[in-house]
Amino acid sequence: MSAPKKVVLAYSGGLDTSIILKWLQTEYGCEVVTFTADLGQGEELEPAREKAVTLGIKPENIHIEDLREEFVRDFVFPMFRANAQYEGLYLLGTSIARPLISKRLIEIAEACGADAVSHGATGKGNDQVRFELAAYALNPDIAVIAPWREWDLGSRTKLIEFAEKHQIPIAKDKRGEAPFSVDANLLHTSSEGKVLEDPAVDAPDYVYQRSVNPEDAPDTPEFIEVGFEKGDAVSINGEAMSPATILTALNEYGRKHGIGRLDLVEGRYVGMKSRGIYETPGGTLLLEAHRGIESITMDRGAMHLKDELMPKYAELIYNGYWYSPEREMLQAAIDASQEHVTGTVRLKLYKGLARTVGRWSDHSLYSEEHVTFEEDMGAYDQTDAAGFIQLNALRLKLIAKRNQRVAK
Repeated sequence: MSAPKKVVLAYSGGLDTSIILKWLQTEYGCEVVTFTADLGQGEELEPAREKAVTLGIKPENIHIEDLREEFVRDFVFPMFRANAQYEGLYLLGTSIARPLISKRLIEIAEACGADAVSHGATGKGNDQVRFELAAYALNPDIAVIAPWREWDLGSRTKLIEFAEKHQIPIAKDKRGEAPFSVDANLLHTSSEGKVLEDPAVDAPDYVYQRSVNPEDAPDTPEFIEVGFEKGDAVSINGEAMSPATILTALNEYGRKHGIGRLDLVEGRYVGMKSRGIYETPGGTLLLEAHRGIESITMDRGAMHLKDELMPKYAELIYNGYWYSPEREMLQAAIDASQEHVTGTVRLKLYKGLARTVGRWSDHSLYSEEHVTFEEDMGAYDQTDAAGFIQLNALRLKLIAKRNQRVAK
């Protein structure tokens, strides 16, 4: 790859991406444009602007954007229509943020005439794959620079030495080894590494940042009602809200009641297993409520088929294929299934758990007159079941007779 002339860097303002910024300038002699996305990580982002200026970035080359609404509306909500969980547990909080960041990186690169983009993901993780697959899907001619796969700054000591040499500000707590690594956005927090690397050892309490300890949660349960239209949450307790506002509110309910903690050993796409601590308080409530409203508005066949598609859909997102034709095909099927997923779910929140305790909808398929244990007034003829059973038992009878015959 020839040396790039202008690079758009996914920039957090932290030590690692600040070092990458300076490394790009010194290694390639290129102009650097920074992009910092506000995805609801809960941190003040203006210091990133100030730090970029101190590192020689022109003000017009510093992009800080509030993408919370787009993030939830166009990425989180479509994913939750599928009830997506990787390996049956992980709600994909980190995975679903990467295609949006990559999308803006490419758009900014095209707008400012950059010939490359860069990210701070390491060569051991999934994020490098997610960033780069998304970037190439959106612009097949873009160059991607991954410093962690190129430079010789392979230790914290070397990073600190590089920072001091180039007068990059270093927070005092960065001079030692960080206890663990954190990624955060409006959907979740992910903590990995250091004190969490032994999967046999319980995670320390200080790792958890988005939720109270369930044992310390209120002793009185709380009830909330989540309204849905075509598979997307639109209100809480009857109050209409925007997508990001709803997720923010659900996060607070979940935080208060210690909901959404997950200690997971997962299979990374690059081949190794890793242990992570995830907190997804609002997402856990959203998943429970969504499944609750689906239970009365979706046909059994459609719902079961969607559940069969879900693991593949979740794997595609985890592995970085958001912009692939197969994910888009699955999304079209999933979205079609949500046509009548409209109504309201009541959740009970208590000591780390969220449970559906009520659900109702004008689109409901639930028929009390058919399932009642009382007189059904002719809505269902129970004698019909005999023929139904006999037809479905026919092949089983034939198999059993065959087995009896050959066993003699």
